[in-house]
Amino acid sequence: MSRWRVISPYLLAGVLAGAGAVHLVRPALFDPLIPSFLPNPRAWTYASGVAELVCAAVVAVPRTRRRGGLASAALLVAVFPGNLWMAIEPGDVPRWVAVARLPLQVPLVLWALQVGGKFLSTGSPAARRG
Repeated sequence: MSRWRVISPYLLAGVLAGAGAVHLVRPALFDPLIPSFLPNPRAWTYASGVAELVCAAVVAVPRTRRRGGLASAALLVAVFPGNLWMAIEPGDVPRWVAVARLPLQVPLVLWALQVGGKFLSTGSPAARRG
């Protein structure tokens, strides 16, 4: 097994845990991502932070990694409208930063799918079943 396949899930878990923690510790950074038609932006920010922490934990455990990778991919897709909203209504964020974030979601989703066993590069079929 390649070194990347061994460390990749833990790196993804670290990225998710870091992002989740920042959502909880500095929610004001993320509140502007919540579209104005949704009530209580702070609640959405906290909920997404908790979801990221849960995904990180599930990805970090080999027995639940496949589900964690798939859940992480779903979460990354689910929060994309917030990134799109920020590109449309950037608030205090420079528009170029808000727009530049959009394509970054694609490799994150693909990475989560890889960790979830949706690509052959994640190992043998037997390894992906676990």
